[in-house]
Amino acid sequence: MTLLTRTEGAHAPVPGRPRRGPGLSAVPAFVFMALVAGYMLLPVYWLLVSATKSQGDLVSTPGLLLADWHLGENLSALFAQQDGVYARWLLNSLAYAGAGAAIGTLLAAMAGYALAVYRFKGREAVFSVILGGVLVPATALALPLFLLFAEVDATNTFWSVFLPSVVSPFSVYLARIFAAASIPEEVIEAARIDGAGEWTIFRTIALRMMSPALVTVFLFQFVVIWNNFLLPLIMLQDERLYPVTLGLFTWQSQTSRVPELQTLTLVGALVSVVPIVLTFLLLQRYWRAGLAAGAVKS
Repeated sequence: MTLLTRTEGAHAPVPGRPRRGPGLSAVPAFVFMALVAGYMLLPVYWLLVSATKSQGDLVSTPGLLLADWHLGENLSALFAQQDGVYARWLLNSLAYAGAGAAIGTLLAAMAGYALAVYRFKGREAVFSVILGGVLVPATALALPLFLLFAEVDATNTFWSVFLPSVVSPFSVYLARIFAAASIPEEVIEAARIDGAGEWTIFRTIALRMMSPALVTVFLFQFVVIWNNFLLPLIMLQDERLYPVTLGLFTWQSQTSRVPELQTLTLVGALVSVVPIVLTFLLLQRYWRAGLAAGAVKS
């Protein structure tokens, strides 16, 4: 008891001595985080400023300083260029990313659910192969995919970009983790006792329990497909099938001959960010719930 009293007394505050505030130790961390955030947001600020400039101001003024406001004129010129081809590129990207992420999420949910719930011989071997697929870079798969689609004469088509986009080993990996964390085995067994079939259990029970987590999978896959560049570059020759990433690249490569395309490329890059931001804002609540669902296994 005496030792405990002395120990407690050693940590007791001394009268008259100013107590050190707990917030003082957080100042260096806050400053560091502010610097990192500023470093990451600086290119976004530069893009916003550059998109408001005319071609002359873009060349003659510093990149981080504002000039005369020409954003409205630049947007009109962007969607009028080449008979509105940019709008076609934007719709192509929405089709590739939106439909591809939706179908890919469903496939990943089915595969992840099967790997998490069913016990079958070779399950861990299959999962190891999927993990190996996560480690393979997309650049290593681009040429084999091109050769496969060339064999069936399917290059330079919508499907040559769309079909490879719906398969994502990383999404399957996430889906298995989320399924194992959010679907109790007791619920599945109870549904089987009640006479529900496996497809009914997956459709009516598993998908609903996994839905917040699957939003996370959808967002990851949407962003990856939207930013995809190498696969369309290899597969496509028809400009009408380009996604916005490849279309802006073709404009940027022509700026030495047509300087006006430099401004249009910057404005197009700014507009291309809007769908991603809107998607994150609309699904933000479900996205946070999905990340929390995979953090702790119940």
